[in-house]
Amino acid sequence: MDLTGLILRVTAERPHVLLATVPGGAAVRLAAERLLRARDWPQASTPAKADLLLVAGPDLPELRTALERLWRDMPAPRARVHARTPDEVEAALDSGRALLGSPAVQRESAAPPGEAGGHREGEHGAQERHEGDDQAPGHDRDGGGEGEAGRAGDAHGGPDGEHAPHDAGQDTEAEHGDGRQAPNGQTPDSQDPDGQAPDGQDADGHGDHGDHGGHGNHGGHGGHGGGQTDMPGGLPMAEPGADRDGLTLDRLHLPLGPFLADWPAGLTVRLVLQGDVVQRADVDEPARPSDDAAVEAFWVQPWFRAASGEPVTVGEAVRRRAAAHLDSLGRLLAVAGWPAEAVRAGRLRDDLLSGAPRAAVAPRLERLTRRVGRSRTLAWLTRGIGVVTAQKAREAGAGGPAARADGDVAARYRQWLADIRHDLPRLEDPAPLDVAVEESPRGPWSAEAPPSAALIALLPPLLEGAELAAARLVVASLDPDPEELVSRGVVEVARG
Repeated sequence: MDLTGLILRVTAERPHVLLATVPGGAAVRLAAERLLRARDWPQASTPAKADLLLVAGPDLPELRTALERLWRDMPAPRARVHARTPDEVEAALDSGRALLGSPAVQRESAAPPGEAGGHREGEHGAQERHEGDDQAPGHDRDGGGEGEAGRAGDAHGGPDGEHAPHDAGQDTEAEHGDGRQAPNGQTPDSQDPDGQAPDGQDADGHGDHGDHGGHGNHGGHGGHGGGQTDMPGGLPMAEPGADRDGLTLDRLHLPLGPFLADWPAGLTVRLVLQGDVVQRADVDEPARPSDDAAVEAFWVQPWFRAASGEPVTVGEAVRRRAAAHLDSLGRLLAVAGWPAEAVRAGRLRDDLLSGAPRAAVAPRLERLTRRVGRSRTLAWLTRGIGVVTAQKAREAGAGGPAARADGDVAARYRQWLADIRHDLPRLEDPAPLDVAVEESPRGPWSAEAPPSAALIALLPPLLEGAELAAARLVVASLDPDPEELVSRGVVEVARG
């Protein structure tokens, strides 16, 4: 009996897919998420749980090293594919499944370094694993079996979202800082707004969002999503340093990004930690494309086009803006540990982007906004974290929801909900778009000063002094879009 071949065939039948989105890959990511839901292929939140790595977006040379580190953290059997455009996603996934299920490919990829040279580019942009990248010791893999997009079982092993004990080799909450755990081990999906336990299923009867959710499953193995160091285990060694109270504690340099799950594409935040408190935070410049790989900022395309003189309707712009808020909301809910509502937000986002009429989405949007807005547990998890006053936002040059919210993480996600309700009646508005009147998803649009630049500038002072567990929530609640900073129009303005 060919046991190896059987294992490969089973793995390839329903692979766990790790999405690594680069700036310029938002549209590819959205297409991949839709297709993975349709195929019932679970998404992995860490390399240790992944079978198939899907790189989404253009080839950015600055991020190749981080992608290689992410790839090396994946245990065998494994495969790697690259989709540069949304149209390439289906073919790339099919190619990846073929590579994953091929005994010959997996034997070749497991050969010691030097016995097989380099890597081979597969069809449809698919790329095989690199020879010589053997399985790292200590990596485990979940046993699968989740439902549609069902990755919740990795972090929420018990009913009602309660946390299961971590398996050996599984990343811990302290390592990844995915949010705060509610009292008695509850997460936001442990209760509905009225304090009743939910059924854990979405409106379509499917299971939780899975690996997205819960604490401790975000980011790359050891290196936090394609880590940036070559130290043992992917993390640098700690060094002593004085803390705020004058004590000498170990000081750890920890990068977050650029390929964490539910994280702005390509963003890298470098933290200096003492205990679980952030002493310093610095943000790297976003990776920029080469001249032959121009990046298009997906969420602000209507504003780009209108500014260049193309006819764009208000309905098209507010539809894109509402979908962007739902995308940001879904990522925040996943980080906070509410995967079922994150799935609902993602489905509504996709329906808006596909042109669904208002009547088809209004009842579901109302249920989502009511359930999330009234959740006492989610409010408890996020209150008092990352406070941005209206004055502080203005001083940083930030506008949009972050400035109007005038408060903490909870105030910002509630502002998204209010903006979605405001945009809903205008989805079919045929009036021409005036970019000076209608703001883009993250604030008033300007190619000279993209709104995400101000949001990124807000991050270091907000993160300094915060606990590591709150850092992911702060970033998710601002959700800056690095694509805005490296898109074709902004780069042209910067070059003069």
